Formats: sequence, structure tokens, C-alpha cells
Amino acid sequence: MEEVSIDVKKSTSTALNFFEERKMCVMLFLAVVMVAGGMVTICLGTYHISIPEVYSIIATHLFSPDNVDSLNKLKNTIVWNIRFPRVIMAITVGIGLSVAGAIYQGCFRNPLVEPYILGVSSGAAFGAALGIVYPHIFISIQLGAFVFASLSVFLAYTLARSRGQTPVVTLVLAGIIIGSIFSACVSIMKYLSNDTQLREIVFWMMGGFYYTTWDDVYLTVPVVLISVAIMWFFGWKLNVLSMGDEEARALGVNPEVFKFIFIVLATLVTAICVSSVGIIAWVGLMMPHAARLIQGPDNRFVIPTAALMGGVYIIFCDTIARTLTSAEIPIGIITAIVGAPYLVYLLRSKEKEIFG
Repeated sequence: MEEVSIDVKKSTSTALNFFEERKMCVMLFLAVVMVAGGMVTICLGTYHISIPEVYSIIATHLFSPDNVDSLNKLKNTIVWNIRFPRVIMAITVGIGLSVAGAIYQGCFRNPLVEPYILGVSSGAAFGAALGIVYPHIFISIQLGAFVFASLSVFLAYTLARSRGQTPVVTLVLAGIIIGSIFSACVSIMKYLSNDTQLREIVFWMMGGFYYTTWDDVYLTVPVVLISVAIMWFFGWKLNVLSMGDEEARALGVNPEVFKFIFIVLATLVTAICVSSVGIIAWVGLMMPHAARLIQGPDNRFVIPTAALMGGVYIIFCDTIARTLTSAEIPIGIITAIVGAPYLVYLLRSKEKEIFG
């Protein structure tokens, strides 16, 4: 009997190792696709540049900065100052929104929750609109968007908290209320703006990487990557939270503390992404769910897989947005066109789970 028990344990351990190795291979494949896709994206555009030339320009800047003057000035400007920071920002935003979506879905135990559920998008839109109409209030539009995106979640969390607890349903309802208030405030800003300002507000709300610079990269990338790393490190606690508050307490995890940590970090990531590039919808809804279909429910694998899929997806959408026509299409339109049919599929496939 002991030999049989040992054999069963060995076979179980082997099976688990196989599945974990398969999941790691999936993530490695997605990472390769993301890097390769980024290189190809830099080549594409009105002015075509070959992959060897792109590699040479990037390598020169990174490893031989003294030789930058020897590069073709036009190609150097296009690759290093325009396309490369844009690709890095696209990958970063894709990673940030996807991981934020996975965190929100895990905390709220609902596959239809996305990063903007607590009014982040409406708050950011109001902050940006305020900065556009009254530019003397904030140093930059991005700062106004970030401040009000963070404020919207703070208000929603404060409104929902009662007797030391923050029920999920109450928090979602509070987010809807705060989001509606800020949406009304955005409408007021549109009414007060002139034609030029109104056009700028509308384009900002549709999202895009038109004006991405290295300053945006230096500000956004460290915050997103550090926050994502922390959330990934505590992925096993998100697994516990996904089972419900009572089960979490029984396993020795304080759900209120860790829900607060997760929501703060996810909100920080969402706010800084939205403040930099505008509102890009559906990414945080689709990517975590797609990651679960591939990797299963374990958030230790869902978080990195969703991050890589988000990076690949945003690169793909941004490439379409800037190459499909002579005039650049806001990326929010592309993600919405793809996301709406996906939501229909998600509603149909999860109908029993959602509606009972």
C-alpha cells in the first residue's frame, strides 16, 4: 500500500510540474511575440524602415551613444523619438490595464468587472477636460487626469465603506454613482469649451498614443512595472480572496487589508495609464478572461499572462490605428470594435454564472 501511495504522489507531482511547465512555455511564447511584434511595429508606417535599421538605431542609442551622430537623422528621429517610445508606452499601458482588470475581477469575483468600474475613466476625463478648458489650473493635462482619476476611486471607496468593511456590491454601486457625477461634470466642461477645446477633449477621451514622448515613458513605466510586480508577488493571496471573505478569514488572510492594497495598486496603475494616453476601453475586461481560458484560474499565472497578452493586443491595435488610413484613428475606437463582440460572447458563455 505504501508503494502505491508513493507512486500516486509521484504521478500527481509529475502532472502538476507538466502543467506548470506548459504555462511557463505559454508565457515565454507571449513574451517573444510581444518583443517581435514591437520590433515589427516600429518598422511600419508612412515611412518604412527595415528591421536591421531599427535594431541598429536602438542598439546605437543603448550601447554606443557616442556614435548617434553617425546615424541617418530622419530615420533616427522616426525610430528613437517617435515610434520606439510609442511602442514602449503601448506595451506598458497594455500590461497595466490588463493586470488591473485581473485584480479587480479577482477582488470582486466577477469576470465582467474592468478597471474603470470605480469611476476612474470619468474622473480622469473630467480632470483632463478641466486642464484643457482652464490650462492655468494644472501644470499639464496628464496631472489633472491623474488627480481626478485617483480622487474618484477615493470617493467611491469612502462612500462604500461602513463599519470597518467595504462590501463589494456597495463599492461597485458607489463607483457607478461617482462615475455618473464626473460624467456630468465632463458634459459641463464640453458646454463651456470652445470648438478647439471641445475637439481636444473628444480626442483625449477616445484614447491614443499620438503625443507620446520619452518623458511619458520615464514617468509611466516605473510606476506600472513596480505596481504590477507587487500584485504578481501577492497573486496567491488574490486566489484566496477569490474564494470569498469568509474563506479568506478562515485561511488567515484579512480580506479588507488585501482588497484595499490590491485596489489601490490597480487604481494607481489605471490612473497613470489613463492620464498618459486617454481612455482605452475593453483591454482590462478581455485580457484577464482570455488568460484564464488559457492558463486556468490561478492568479499567479493569470496576472503575467494577461499582462503579456495586453501588451501584444495594444501593439496590434495601435499599429492598425496608425497605418489603416492616412489619418490616425484613435485606438479607443479599435479596441471598442473588437471588444463589443467579445463582451457578447462573454455574456453568452457565462450567462448561468452571471445571472444564475
